[in-house]
Parts: sequence; structure tokens; C-alpha cells
Amino acid sequence: MRKRFPVFQPWISTVARLFLTGVFVLAGWPKLVDQEATVRSVRAFDLLPEALVRPFAFGLPLLELSVALLLLFGLGTRLAAALTGCLMVMFMFGIASAWARGLSIDCGCFGNTGTEVPDPVPGYIKDLFRDTGFFLVAAFLLRWPRSRFSLDGVLGLHPEPVPTGRR
Repeated sequence: MRKRFPVFQPWISTVARLFLTGVFVLAGWPKLVDQEATVRSVRAFDLLPEALVRPFAFGLPLLELSVALLLLFGLGTRLAAALTGCLMVMFMFGIASAWARGLSIDCGCFGNTGTEVPDPVPGYIKDLFRDTGFFLVAAFLLRWPRSRFSLDGVLGLHPEPVPTGRR
């Protein structure tokens, strides 16, 4: 398997890139088009001072869509993967914090409104597992950013590995 990994790794990284692109488009676009719902979502977490709620709510979808573009084109793949990992940690912290403080809110992760939900614990668990999975995909991409059809490859930022001669 180790002998074949260098052959398959760029394709696996390409799939990871495109998968995370889809995640960020599906998460960022609804937040961008319904800014007031995003503001309600951010406010519901009760983690930021009121003065920062709107700027954060307006900036988050722009950041998510910017990361999606970087991943789509394979430009700055390692940086985009690191940003993805940081965002996932931030999201998991927010969800865990809401759970620990007994808040009954929808996470708003994919454009929901941050409204109250009767039994949020199953949702919190599902959201934490989902975001952990996204984090692991980003970690893979951070470690192995070389992928097919990427501007990084065109620009020589992740050149083909040199064979070591070991068999």
C-alpha cells in the first residue's frame, strides 16, 4: 500500500479539495444571501460582544466562500487547508460551548437561523462529529496538498516528488 500511495495521493487530495469546496459553498452561500439570519445565528451563540456580532456575521460567509475558491482552484492549498482546520476548531468550540451552557439553538452552520430547538443534544453531537470529519479531511490536505488540476501544481508550489530509489 505504501508503494501505491504516492500514485493515488494527488487524486485523494483532489477529491478532498473538491469536497471541502462543496462544504464551504453550501455553508457560506446561504449565510451570504440571508445576512439577517446569519446575524441571528451568531447572536444566538452569545460568544461575541454585540458590537462584533454583525461584522462577524458579514465576514464569515465571505471567508468561507474565499476558502472555497482557493480550494476549487487549488491555489494556496496548504493555507486553505489550515484555514479550514482553524474554522472547524472554531465551529466545534462554538457548538461545544453552546451545549455546555445549556443553550438550545440551531448551529446555523449551513444557513439556519440560530433559532431554539427543543432537544439540541443530538444535533450538537451530529454537528461535532461532522465538523471533526471536515477537520480530518483538512488535516489530510494540509499534510498532502499536492493534487490534480491545481494552480499550485501549475505554479510549481507542490512539485512531483522525486523517486527515492527504494523498493
